Amino acid sequence: MNDTSEYQVHLEDVVKHIKDLPTLPAVAMEMLQDLEDEDSSLDMITEKVAMDHSVSAKLLRLANSSYYGNNSKVVTLQQATAMLGVKNVKNLIRTTILSDKFPTSKCPAFDFRAFWRHSIGTAICAELISRALHMKHDFAFTAGLLHDIGKLVLVTGYPDNYNQVLDYKAANDCHLLEAERRIMHIDHVVAGLALAHQWRFSEAVCDAIRGHHDPEQENLHALASVVHVANAIVHALDLSAEENDMLPLLSQAAWDTLGLSETDYISIFRETEMRFDALDQIVL
Repeated sequence: MNDTSEYQVHLEDVVKHIKDLPTLPAVAMEMLQDLEDEDSSLDMITEKVAMDHSVSAKLLRLANSSYYGNNSKVVTLQQATAMLGVKNVKNLIRTTILSDKFPTSKCPAFDFRAFWRHSIGTAICAELISRALHMKHDFAFTAGLLHDIGKLVLVTGYPDNYNQVLDYKAANDCHLLEAERRIMHIDHVVAGLALAHQWRFSEAVCDAIRGHHDPEQENLHALASVVHVANAIVHALDLSAEENDMLPLLSQAAWDTLGLSETDYISIFRETEMRFDALDQIVL
């Protein structure tokens, strides 16, 4: 491999790029903040949804999808939110706001659709695992959705550099983290954390980003192990439909920490695939 110094990126440059990104629209920021409030009422959420045409349209499509088996057509936001429930509406809002945030970049080797398919699948799986463990579901979905967000920071900010990363990964049949560090001297975990801090996401979500490849670090929130295992499951289920996708290394410690049974996992696998099919058709 030739000298890669020309593709090296410093963390300071990444932080500056993040600060130069347009901030989330005020309505979107308000919606995301309100979603963390467990006392959010359906009426309040419906009012917020009505302020965003993209979310409104997708909400109605989801309510009328075959997954929910509704015989009569849902025509109003009130009907849709009442039928889907607070949790499903919140998850659709989060997914829509964040997937609309990053436009495709000039990096032909990066598959944006595969990226969002994997992110959505991991969000769903993390939520199902957290439910089985009686943890806070909303944090789990958000953490799963955002665990790889650093990839978007790097690919949208430095498309030529990231193209070299993907070329290196393909040529050397290695994990993406190794290729990022080799070419850019920075990885998507560090970039994701920088974005999470800039957008003021919760410490639990930050820990999930920090630990989704290495959940055995000290003092990490338990959500890191949940997202780590969910990430591995969704890679194994091949929900991204990405060519030459490589399974990440699975931490035995994280797997053991969750302590779920084989029956639990079989149910989680099946429900992840079913819920993913419904949401994937609406969002992407």
